[in-house]
Amino acid sequence: MAQFRLQGSKVLAVDLAGEAVKAKNGAMVAYDGRMDFKKLSGGGEGLRGMVTRRLTGEQMELMEVRGQGTCWFADRATEITLVPLHGDKLHVEASNLLAADAGLRTGTTFTGLRGAAQGNGLFTTVVEGTGQAAIMSDGPAVVLRVSPAYPLRVDPGAYVAHTGKLRQEFQSGVNFRTVLGEGSGESFQIRFEGEGLVYVQPSERNTVGGQL
Repeated sequence: MAQFRLQGSKVLAVDLAGEAVKAKNGAMVAYDGRMDFKKLSGGGEGLRGMVTRRLTGEQMELMEVRGQGTCWFADRATEITLVPLHGDKLHVEASNLLAADAGLRTGTTFTGLRGAAQGNGLFTTVVEGTGQAAIMSDGPAVVLRVSPAYPLRVDPGAYVAHTGKLRQEFQSGVNFRTVLGEGSGESFQIRFEGEGLVYVQPSERNTVGGQL
């Protein structure tokens, strides 16, 4: 299995000994040894995945890197967080996925989340299996635990990813800035219940309701 390690907080090094890794197209910044690069259609899901992504608006362009040596990845100096998976699922915004073990399955799933965050459909990317994934955030990611006794509400503009057995509900009409009297227009929250982890960034995307 490919070995993932961070060099600083903004560069991912992947050591390969004949294995392969999937990474965001164009994110390779350097490599040593011998590497082969191949663009993956439909985010690595083939024709069906490509059609699904076009219909839903979920954009994920991946390449496969295979070889012997070390490959370094980075994207716009964003912060990188490693997420170990042990037969479970990682739900992540497509724009926040940097790399994943080639053996991990990637797909799309209906959540309502992306429609809340950017108005581009109601689907998000799922990475599933055993291995490591690397996600990106605008600023150091904060990992928040959700338990049955402590549900969590997240501004969709700050949401990055989540793992575990979580249920999510898309709520309109209120958000943090609305409470403070600083919001304008329609506003949104995502409520998480269950048991798991939610990754958020200390920065917010533009959302369908404007700057929430």
